[in-house]
Amino acid sequence: MIRLLFTSGRGPAECRIAVRKAVAALAAEAASLGLETDCVEGPSPDKHGPGSAIVVVHGEAATAFARPWIGAIQWVAQSPVRPHHKRKNWFIGVVELPAPPEAPKALAAQDVRFEAFRAGGPGGQHQNKTESAVRATHIASGLSVVVREERSQHRNKALALERIAALLRLQGEMAAITAQSDAHAAHDRLERGRPMKRFKGEAFRAY
Repeated sequence: MIRLLFTSGRGPAECRIAVRKAVAALAAEAASLGLETDCVEGPSPDKHGPGSAIVVVHGEAATAFARPWIGAIQWVAQSPVRPHHKRKNWFIGVVELPAPPEAPKALAAQDVRFEAFRAGGPGGQHQNKTESAVRATHIASGLSVVVREERSQHRNKALALERIAALLRLQGEMAAITAQSDAHAAHDRLERGRPMKRFKGEAFRAY
């Protein structure tokens, strides 16, 4: 498991849009490799997106997968907010967060709504024939995770509770993490000359 903080720093609305697009791009790439992700957006996101977001990537290959994302990300696009604006280069930052100092508190099953469905992808015939995968939604917060790692629905439910508990903890940490990020990884410290990844256009295609 690895935790990544996506931040717009002190960037304008276009950088918030880039944060949301980058998070979606990472999640899609992870899914194509069989890795699962969870996301918590920062406080007070506006209509353009969050100023920051934390993404948790799960799986044995999570760290190796996530490393190339750490650093500055460049988005080359005409502003969708200000069509006549001359600027076309927008930068956001991605920072690896340390592991949480302590395990999250246990979450009661009655606080969560479960939906079972057939697991797709790797796992063999057993997974595909039984409703072993679960989608778990924390009723109070609306946070949701999908877990299909185990063949046992019971085990997947237990993992889902653990992951939602971790996400709830992240929500609590987000304000402090965001404040620290704004102080230490703000826009003026992004390495604009050496972005780790580049994307272009409204479709946010890598190039």
